[in-house]
Amino acid sequence: MRKFPDPTEQELSEGPQAVAFQIANGNMRQNCILQTNLPTKVQAQRYLLANWPVVEKMARDALALGKVENGEIRLAIPST
Repeated sequence: MRKFPDPTEQELSEGPQAVAFQIANGNMRQNCILQTNLPTKVQAQRYLLANWPVVEKMARDALALGKVENGEIRLAIPST
């Protein structure tokens, strides 16, 4: 198993990382942000890719419910 890089000073001061992505909404794109409890951007991006089907469903459900604030859908990973 690969070891993740140590968090940088900036990442440590910023705290848990978020990762941005987009989903298709008809002929438009919808901006989404996934807030994680992970310390590095690399870990947050890998989490997004590894859990894409679940994250995409969460984003589409939020879009269907109209939970768009300032043009973005904000999601958070469930606590483990």
